[in-house]
Amino acid sequence: MFTHVKSNIRHITPDAVNGRYLLKVVYVVLEPQYQSALSAAVSSINQNQSDFAIEISGYLIEELRDQENYENFKRDIAQANIFLASLIFIEDLADKVVEAVKPYRNRLDAAVVFPSMPKVMRLNKLGSFSMAQIGQSKSAIAQFMRKRKEKSGSSFQDSMLKMVQTLPKILKYMPLDKAQDARNFMLSFQYWLGGSADNLENFLLMLADKYVFKDEQQLKGTSVQFKDPIVYPDMGIWHPLAPKMFEDIQEYLDWYNSRWDISSSLQDPLAPCVGLVLQRTHLVTGDDAHYVAMVQELEAMGAKVVPVFAGGLDFSKPVDAYFYQPGTGNGKNQSPAALVDTVVSLTGFALVGGPARQDHPKAIASLRRLNRPYMVTLPLVFQTTQEWENSDLGLHPIQVALQIAIPELDGAIEPIILSGRDGTTGKSIALQDRIEAVAKRALKWASLRRKPKLVKKIAITVFSFPPDKGNVGTAAYLDVFGSIYKVMEALKNNGYEVNDLPESAEALMQAVIHDAQAQYSSPELNIAYRMSVIEYERLTPYYPRLEKSWGTAPGNLNSDGQNLLIYGKHFGNVFIGVQPTFGYEGDPMRLLFSRSASPHHGFAAYYTYLEQVWQADVVLHFGTHGSLEFMPGKQMGMSGNCYPDNLIGSIPNLYYYAANNPSEATIAKRRSYAETISYLTPPAENAGLYKGLKELSELIGSYQTLKDTGRGVPIVNTIMDKCRLVNLEQDIALPEKDAKEMTGEERDNIVGQVYRRLMEIESRLLPCGLHVIGKPPSSEEAIATLVNIANLDRTEEEIQGLPRIIANSIGRDIDEIYRNNDQGILADVQLLQDINQGTSAAVTALVQAQVDADGRVSKVSKLNFLNMGKKEPWIEALHNLDYTKVTTEALKPLFEYLEYCLQQIVADNELGAILQALEGQYILPGPGGDPIRNPDVLPTGKNIHALDPQSIPTMAAVRSAKIV
Repeated sequence: MFTHVKSNIRHITPDAVNGRYLLKVVYVVLEPQYQSALSAAVSSINQNQSDFAIEISGYLIEELRDQENYENFKRDIAQANIFLASLIFIEDLADKVVEAVKPYRNRLDAAVVFPSMPKVMRLNKLGSFSMAQIGQSKSAIAQFMRKRKEKSGSSFQDSMLKMVQTLPKILKYMPLDKAQDARNFMLSFQYWLGGSADNLENFLLMLADKYVFKDEQQLKGTSVQFKDPIVYPDMGIWHPLAPKMFEDIQEYLDWYNSRWDISSSLQDPLAPCVGLVLQRTHLVTGDDAHYVAMVQELEAMGAKVVPVFAGGLDFSKPVDAYFYQPGTGNGKNQSPAALVDTVVSLTGFALVGGPARQDHPKAIASLRRLNRPYMVTLPLVFQTTQEWENSDLGLHPIQVALQIAIPELDGAIEPIILSGRDGTTGKSIALQDRIEAVAKRALKWASLRRKPKLVKKIAITVFSFPPDKGNVGTAAYLDVFGSIYKVMEALKNNGYEVNDLPESAEALMQAVIHDAQAQYSSPELNIAYRMSVIEYERLTPYYPRLEKSWGTAPGNLNSDGQNLLIYGKHFGNVFIGVQPTFGYEGDPMRLLFSRSASPHHGFAAYYTYLEQVWQADVVLHFGTHGSLEFMPGKQMGMSGNCYPDNLIGSIPNLYYYAANNPSEATIAKRRSYAETISYLTPPAENAGLYKGLKELSELIGSYQTLKDTGRGVPIVNTIMDKCRLVNLEQDIALPEKDAKEMTGEERDNIVGQVYRRLMEIESRLLPCGLHVIGKPPSSEEAIATLVNIANLDRTEEEIQGLPRIIANSIGRDIDEIYRNNDQGILADVQLLQDINQGTSAAVTALVQAQVDADGRVSKVSKLNFLNMGKKEPWIEALHNLDYTKVTTEALKPLFEYLEYCLQQIVADNELGAILQALEGQYILPGPGGDPIRNPDVLPTGKNIHALDPQSIPTMAAVRSAKIV
């Protein structure tokens, strides 16, 4: 359990019943913002109603994990008149709710469940109205929802909202009880979405009147009086000082610019503008302190603010409606101009669907069209402020899933805590230092869009681990200085001030380190800046916390004894800096697990220099990976005392990260607020054989030719002797007896086992070279990648791998060949080797048809060989190897897929994404992982996320579904 709040804080009873009927209400919700409004509504009823009073018990869904809370919930349900629920979308907790409520559903006077999982929605009961057969009902409401959805393509929640607006007016005049009960459900939804204390009070009064006190005699002959719901706009623009909620952006801007309380700078059309995305429930329930604080902070820092909201869970609608300049985009083929420079969602949820059913393609389309950085901040939902502050882990795992991992699929960055929660009232508490952090970072992203390229400062940070090996500029699978050189050329060509760029990547490296083998502490490593201790302590407010581990500054790391040294070199407005050692090279686990661990003064000074002294507009961490994101602090949900948060400060953090390492890229995203941009890892190719192993392979070839002659026996003896020389006897059980004492089958078995082991060694995949950012793949690299892709069956796409297609053409099953190969059956070991050669030859033919004059694949064209009167080259390659029964039809799905994959490899956006991010633009999100198994990782240059919804369902699930 991450929260230890007991539900009794939401248990309200009347001060005195005084002979009144006591009506009991139980509610369970995802978020706490309804708590204070419901409490106020119940208190008003208990104060003003003479015939009845309400006792209410409330639960946040996550609290039901606690057994004591759950037992209390079940006890309360057993005594309740009315049950309410909203946004129950967590599977195991939905099961708990159903288990507790279902036995009492028929006894309850009313059960009202707002959008939740179908199993929870089936608990709804208002008189004759029910959703017991949700999804299969033929009722008028069900048909209305289906027709609305089919007509508009809208979601379940949108359909519900449209019904809320439309059906009550229609059903009001229908006399049937069932119609009136359906109308009351729609009214209930209006009351609930309205969310104010007044609306919730009238909601409870309506339920009491219609379903608890149906017989007026129960209330001494008087009926309960209630008002219709106050209806708020489904979406609009809110401001804490505005006289109303606006539904037109021009009207809002007119009001905004007429304000007397703002400076003229905020009325300037060139002032930075931040778009905020809000939940309407927080506004109408009055739980908006964190929203007010954010608006005030941004305006105090000089930004205009456009805070938009949605009543449902599709926040892309107000984004599309209000974040563009009014009056633009009206002409033919004219796109509307964006009004905002940065988007900051304060909801903590996915842009479309919230915590419920997400529609990431719709969200991405909306954000891509707007083309602005998209930050999603986090209000604490499942923990109180104190629980989060005291936790080493930080965020509750469910909150990590719902409010970090899922928004990342939309391209969200910067998951900074926005607000806490009061454990007693449930109200949001603005965390001022976090509000300031969000506002500063939002404005830095806005500045990237508005600042002229010529004056933007870019700090490229390279790594060196282990530092005593002279490994300056190391990163996983990446030619770091070759890639930096490409980036700097692109920057120069795009108008950034890049001065004194050396003539080559090698010369660039030498300019930074002077000596490729330089010791890290060597004076030959270029010193860009000497920071005095006085300057360091003035600019680094958290430095006293480092003294416990490292003593007083400057210390002995990145120091000359008097100053702190910043290593690197300036090239105009580009600085290439070397990230300092993390200080615990002898015991790296201490950095991760020791409570007292901290960065050293030199590490802190480096990031202080970037932000405070050189005043970088953006930092680009170059390659997988550095130490910043692994510095001590909470695992997720950084506080102002977490070192990654302290170090990165307010600088936007771009981070080139290997596409195949989404797990660690996620750490960088969530702990150091990095926008991780994927780069392609070099393709793997067969390791091949060498020396004694190659001689063994030649001996096996001789045996296959001569085994039936007198030379077969001595060749087997030579093979066994050679195996012992190259230590293969550790992998293969070699007999001590002479080969002449063996049967022919035994000799074949020995040779087959040796051959199988050689093939395993030869086919081991090793990366071929290092990747260079922005450099098209060579033909060899493209072939190596596509061969690996072609080897795999892709059941989910109904595409057979090339080895299977070839095996089928000769009447064999590839799975049987694999099994026989594993058992060392000589004929099938050789056959598998031949099939692999056929696979390589066919893929080589595909790639060679696209190679340019430089031997690289820079673009992929659709070639129609039939119109040229030729066979496809891959067919010809297979036929030349005597696989003549392989047909064009059998190969077509696979080779169309391989052509698509080749297009994605060539279409990398690694350089383009960096240039976009430097201009304050939106970077398309994409999954990380192995591009061989999941080509959706391609093209690279995407904002990596670890969760891949396209991997669900699994292949096993697909097979099971086909059987069913």
